[in-house]
This record gives sequence, C-alpha cells and structure tokens, in this order.
Amino acid sequence: MGPTAAGKTAVALELARQLRIHLISVDSMLVYRGFNIGSAKPTAATLELAPHALIDVRDFWLGYSAAEFRHDALKEIELAHRLGAMPVLVGGTGLYFRALQNGLSNLPNADPAVRATLARELETLGAKALHARLLTLDPIAAARIDPNDPQRITRALEVIHLSGKRLSELHGSREPSPIEALKFAICPEPRERLHARIFERTQALFAQGLIDEVRSLSQHPKFDAQLPAFRAVGYRQALEHLNGDYDLAECQRRVLYATRQYAKRQLTWLRAEPHLQWLQPEEACAKLLPALGRFINGEPTNHL
Repeated sequence: MGPTAAGKTAVALELARQLRIHLISVDSMLVYRGFNIGSAKPTAATLELAPHALIDVRDFWLGYSAAEFRHDALKEIELAHRLGAMPVLVGGTGLYFRALQNGLSNLPNADPAVRATLARELETLGAKALHARLLTLDPIAAARIDPNDPQRITRALEVIHLSGKRLSELHGSREPSPIEALKFAICPEPRERLHARIFERTQALFAQGLIDEVRSLSQHPKFDAQLPAFRAVGYRQALEHLNGDYDLAECQRRVLYATRQYAKRQLTWLRAEPHLQWLQPEEACAKLLPALGRFINGEPTNHL
C-alpha cells in the first residue's frame, strides 16, 4: 500500500524479479482501458516483464465497483495459489483494500432506471439539492458525504429507493474475509520527499501527453464528464482546461494541488489501518524479502 507517487510499482517490480509472485493491481483507475498517462499506468514493456492482474479490464463507460474488485481479486488470489505463486497486491485505492479485507455491506445492485432518473434530477436540481434531500432521508449518511460529491449522493439515494432502508443502516452487515494478509506501506519520509515525488510525477504526466490523452477520450461516443473515471485527479482538471475554464499553467497547478490532497487522504486512511508496517522505498525490498519468507513458513512477521 502507499500514497500516490510513493514508489509502490518499483518495489513490486523488484519483488517480481526475485520471487515467484502474482501481482494484483489495487487501483481504481488502472482498471480502465485508455486511461494510461493520467493514471500513471505501468508501460506495456513493464507489464510484459511483470504482468499485473486487474489492469485494463474494463471500458471506462461501464464503471467498476469495490464489490467487483473484491470478487475479481479473490479469484486472482486463488489463481496465484493454484500456480504456486504468492499473491502480492499493490496499489493505493484504500476502499478496494478495505473491501477485500473486511467485506462489503449488503447493498442492492445498481438499477439503470433509478440511476437515469437521479442523473436527470442531478442535472436539473444540482448536487446540493440532492444532498439536502438525503439529509432528510438519511442524516447519518449525508453527514459523511460531501455536498459536492454527486456520485456518492446519488448512490445513497438509490439505495434508499431500492431497499427502503437507509445507507447508514445497511453498512453494518459485512461478509467475512477469507484471506490472511501481511501488510506494508511504502512512503518516503520526511513528507517533503513525497511532495517532491508528486511534483515530478505531475510534470511527467503533462510531458507525456496528459492533455492529448484526455482530449482523445473526450471525443469517444460514450464520453460523459460525470463518469467516475473522468472525475479522477488529473482527468477532471484536464477536462476543465479543455473546456476553457483556465489555461495550461493553472491546470498544472491544480493537478499538483489535487494530487497532494489525494495523497494526504490516502495517508489518513493508512494510519488507521491495523497491523500495517511502514517502509521507506529504498529499503523496502531488502526488508520485504525475508519478511515474505517468514510469512510463507508461518513464522512471526510483526517486526521487520
């Protein structure tokens, strides 16, 4: 695990060179085909050397949920064991890790008709009006959801419509986790080192053609700016730039700021993760290799 730009992929590649492992991506953007630059997806050459499961598995207009990730990741873990390899999950999407470890609430599946109705209301009334409605129907869920987060607002309203129950009520029932995990976080310290990496990553995204990538994606017949993939950091700001909201320099500044804020949220989640061991990127492989050996042999791995 680890915040964006921390060096997780490099560590995973080094492990793949030295161990028989099955890499599984835990990233909500890497699942989408065509979203390569803004998601910092490993290159085709890298993936040929060290294949990752759950990369490029979905078209962007179809979406991908935490429940689907959990289902797919458990299948990949089972496959790894059948192949005699150790499954190693690498990525920064905290919700996916949580879904895999702790299970998911028993929520109703999405309903296209209800979603279409809510999408029309969102367009005519706005997110804040729908959030106000949610506040009257499920104040606990509304307090946890940002009034400017239309995806989560409409999902909460959809759950109420389909189940007749509040989202906050349904969050209690979860499936037991069938896995035992050894958990590490890669994160450069002090914090200025992570900020420097984020700055370098942001510069590289624009140099590699982020704007052209988003322009091409926005011309796809299935394009919709409200789709989750286009609301991700980098893609949202690039779209706003292409719409003429601000110039390229301001776009770069906004992507940098949004990426830093995203990393901050990731670190907040990681600090609450139990039994997590923290590593500097440059020391990670030297400490991980013996720890993984002990884990395979059933020996204690609480201390590196």
